[in-house]
Amino acid sequence: MRHKKLGAAAVVAAGSMLLAACGAGGPSGGGGKVSGDKIVLGVITDESGVYADLAGQGSVTAAKMAVADFKKKYGDKAVTTDISVVDADHHDNPDTASTEAQQFYGQQGVDAIFDVPTSSAMLAVAKIAAQQKKVFIDTGGGSTEVSNASCNKYTFHYGYDTYALAFGTAKPVVEGGGKSWFITYPNYAFGQSMNSNFSKAIKDSGGTIVASDPSPFPNQSEDYSSILLKAKQMKPDVLGAMQAGGDLVSLVKQYNTFKLAKAGIQLAIGLLFISDIHSLGADVLAGDKFTEFWYWNFDDKNRAWAQEWQKAMGGSDKKPTSDQAAVYSAVTQYLEAAQRAGTDGSDAVVKQLEGYKFNDFFARNGQIRKQDHVLLHDMYLAQVKSESDMSGPWDYEKIVGTTSGQDAFQPLSENTCKM
Repeated sequence: MRHKKLGAAAVVAAGSMLLAACGAGGPSGGGGKVSGDKIVLGVITDESGVYADLAGQGSVTAAKMAVADFKKKYGDKAVTTDISVVDADHHDNPDTASTEAQQFYGQQGVDAIFDVPTSSAMLAVAKIAAQQKKVFIDTGGGSTEVSNASCNKYTFHYGYDTYALAFGTAKPVVEGGGKSWFITYPNYAFGQSMNSNFSKAIKDSGGTIVASDPSPFPNQSEDYSSILLKAKQMKPDVLGAMQAGGDLVSLVKQYNTFKLAKAGIQLAIGLLFISDIHSLGADVLAGDKFTEFWYWNFDDKNRAWAQEWQKAMGGSDKKPTSDQAAVYSAVTQYLEAAQRAGTDGSDAVVKQLEGYKFNDFFARNGQIRKQDHVLLHDMYLAQVKSESDMSGPWDYEKIVGTTSGQDAFQPLSENTCKM
């Protein structure tokens, strides 16, 4: 796997700290305090590995955009005008992520960490957040463990999780005739959570699991031949691919090479990002349905933000992924919570986030559930367009259904979180 230096600290804005007075638009309670007269935000992400396209520097840019927009909104009434963003590459390694989190919180004065794709890395950061009593808002790691057995007061699960992905995708596939499934999943926290939640969703929908085979993570050999040949021999209705990012791209290419579709085995993808579709080409996945949590071409609000992100990325021809949009929203909601609290104190910010309801371009009908810190918001059933149906570059998805956050995410009756 490719490696590069850890991301350098990037100062987004600096200036003298000005506390807002009580009143409309200012922090509540009056006389609030900000530690060190500044707020420092950390983005721990994958800048060089299999998730670099869906997160990486695009997530760092999104965080910087959120800071700039927050300062523009409040001006000298902001809880502080000195807000900076630092970033680091965790190399898809939980030990590296843990070390970075400790350095961010303990040595660099970081108040909150964001993103962290790779669930094993995300769970490692969540543990450090609990120890340091500092805020962590996870947008990149999908494992439901962080909002169940490993939940803690300072960690929030923001954007998507493996429960919402599984129950959003499995039911329509099973109801469409995909009764028997062969699941392949990356053998780490995310993949294990996907395997568990998809297996339950498939069975609850009336389907069966003929096999569940793990693959290495990250799959440096990019070889899925043994798994695909086994699936071809077993002849399930569906190959459930739970890999993501670069690993998913490699698997799908080999799925086509081994002609599983011609053998009557349809492909169901657990987690698909627009960057993956772009890497493969729309016609490779045309017609495939999957669960989506944000899409740049959904409406005017999303298109406008995507355009601003492209400008901030130096005029990139790429479109932002759902994770990158989630980072912007999460940073914004953290700063808004600090504004309401009048402080960056973790306990005060957590109190402002818990139960908070909002609507933004990312989270429609959003609410941060107090009991497990999961962000509930509308989720979507999407279908990959064929190239002939695309209205322009990167117009890869058609939204064919919407599920409310109350229905999409794990019900509290099944949740094991104890704060």
